[in-house]
Amino acid sequence: MQNWLASHDGDEDAMAAPSCCPSSSENGGRMGSRRIFGDITTNRLWTFRVLMNQELAAHEQLAIVGNCEALGNWQHSGAALLTKEDGDEDKDSNLWTAEVYIPRHCDTEYRYMVCAVDPSAEQLMVRRWETQLQPRIIRELDEQPAKEHMDIFGSINGQDKVDRGWLTKETLVQLKFFYAPFTFKQRMKRRHIQVKVTPMNLSIPSASCEAMTPVSPPEDSLSNDTHDTKENGGESTAFAFSEVVTLSADECEIRHQEQFGTACGPTDLVIFHLTVGDFENTAYLIDLYSYSSRVAREDGPPHHLGYHYVLPNLFKRSEGNLELPITCAKGHRPLGMMRLGYLIVKPSSQCAHMDMSVSYARYWNNKWTGLDVGHRGSGTSFKAKDAVIRENTITSLKNAADHGADMVEFDVQLSKDLVPVVYHDFMIYVSLKSKCSMQEHDFLALPMRELTLEQLRKLKVYHIAEGLSRETRSFHNDDLLEHQPFPQLADVLDALDVHVGFNIEIKWSQRLEDGKMEEEFEHVVDRNLYIDCILDVILRKAGNRRIVLSCFDPDICTILRFKQNRYPVMFLTLGRTEKYQKYLDPRGNSMELAVWHAVAMEFLGVVAHTEDLLRDPSQVNLAKERGLVLFCWGDDNNSKDTIKLLKELGLHAIIYDKMDVLTTKEVKQSVFHLQAKDSQKELLKLQALEMGHVWHTSADGNEEQQA
Repeated sequence: MQNWLASHDGDEDAMAAPSCCPSSSENGGRMGSRRIFGDITTNRLWTFRVLMNQELAAHEQLAIVGNCEALGNWQHSGAALLTKEDGDEDKDSNLWTAEVYIPRHCDTEYRYMVCAVDPSAEQLMVRRWETQLQPRIIRELDEQPAKEHMDIFGSINGQDKVDRGWLTKETLVQLKFFYAPFTFKQRMKRRHIQVKVTPMNLSIPSASCEAMTPVSPPEDSLSNDTHDTKENGGESTAFAFSEVVTLSADECEIRHQEQFGTACGPTDLVIFHLTVGDFENTAYLIDLYSYSSRVAREDGPPHHLGYHYVLPNLFKRSEGNLELPITCAKGHRPLGMMRLGYLIVKPSSQCAHMDMSVSYARYWNNKWTGLDVGHRGSGTSFKAKDAVIRENTITSLKNAADHGADMVEFDVQLSKDLVPVVYHDFMIYVSLKSKCSMQEHDFLALPMRELTLEQLRKLKVYHIAEGLSRETRSFHNDDLLEHQPFPQLADVLDALDVHVGFNIEIKWSQRLEDGKMEEEFEHVVDRNLYIDCILDVILRKAGNRRIVLSCFDPDICTILRFKQNRYPVMFLTLGRTEKYQKYLDPRGNSMELAVWHAVAMEFLGVVAHTEDLLRDPSQVNLAKERGLVLFCWGDDNNSKDTIKLLKELGLHAIIYDKMDVLTTKEVKQSVFHLQAKDSQKELLKLQALEMGHVWHTSADGNEEQQA
């Protein structure tokens, strides 16, 4: 066993690991030597034994993390690596073990994880880990179990739950091949294209320090099946994990690539999911194979059609599109073009606020059903003429909570100085004259992101509805601070009771189906920086609050999912609609694609458009059968009858306006508040029993403590 923790002074003691990365031996991840960590004077030796029934990829192995120093104090970087036991001559062993000195006088909590160790960078990647709400536990008085007893990876007390990890030091690269994006100079009659992507190492050592260049490809094929890879002793491939997912009913879970790639046909949406250790020095070899027909796959290997190297300097931003030439594999002449989208996800700058003690990323209590969620707090204030509270203000959010909202939904975007503020629209109007004058040319329309937080607070800013109509709106106590628009996200997190859940929608302008942007101007802030600024506030200020993150942009959702391991992500969708223009990205334009994308990226669920659900209520089961949580949004929700119907259909939460008018709750408290009170009551009962007291239920149903 190795503990992945380097001592600061380079000296090795009882709790420190070697300063260099341990290397795996040829037997598939078994460490070359066994080590025991911990202080024998205050701790006890414990042997961890776990059976691994899931397939491990090359470079993957098991590790253990927990709440003591020898197990990393819940930090992934301090995890202890396990050793794979020797199997029989004709059968490989699935048993992994480790010996650790754990605390003698307190309980030890722990989780198993699958990790990957990059020898060159001395870093550990969390590939997947156990995410049950309660971790495994060794009680203070527990005895070492018999040798025949062993844990099963992913299963705790009969509950199986394993999630993918998040980015710590590595980079996620996604290449998107939607709807066969190929054009060829020569007509390809009834050819079916397969695509394989291989990360390639550009850092080739050279004694003369000459410029680093990719390995020259062999003529017959450029895929990993025909030349040496790092696993086989070669040095051309990069330290990376190359996976793929097809957004379809049968293939919507991320999987390892097959030998000759993945079908990218006219109806296929294929995403290559590449986890890369050294982004700056990794290129991506795209190999294209072809069959004369789908039936021909059974007749033998495909024809190696062409290839292209994608160098890292082509990725100018966190997302974009690439127009790439296809080079003929045999004659090395131009063969055609392909157009693909890409997404780059960098690790969060707030890793210090994340550990492995708990994750709510895919946790949802079965009792949380039919929740009432206040839309922009107390509702949209510029559509309803009778609204007295401005939307997306602290007052609006508090008012919804006071009337029983389980959660409040609000929109977050960045000011020019990168401060997360709560506001819905991308555009605002600024008055150029006196605040009392309202003339046609008194306004200037600006993107909200063009003003700093100070400017948003000091200038007279009007909602887009006011600017277009030239009619101002006044709201109750509009001059008070908590009634003001543009509250900081940090202030909202501080202002509301911690038992009120938050559904935080990240605003991001997308390209519409007609090619125009939702906002007139494209974003100038990079996606990774944009999300980092928002997550920084949430991870520092959220505490124990129940939070769900959502966005209409599927790639923003992916970034949110892989930048952190704490909060769940839900994919906001339009579905099939006649009320709104569709997005260019197809993933949110139908319930089926939204569900498949949510399953692929391991989101908590989908926020569906009620218009689409009412058109076809069977779509509720489409999500729930996949184990997804389902919220819904839309103007149709602003009806007691519709809310009742949606709850009967089994929706987990309904987002609607006017919580004070439409809620049917008798007790005006959030489900999280009631749950916390019940938990506190149970704790008091246990404490009373320990003290020899009993609890009596009175005639009115209240429980009282008696000596």
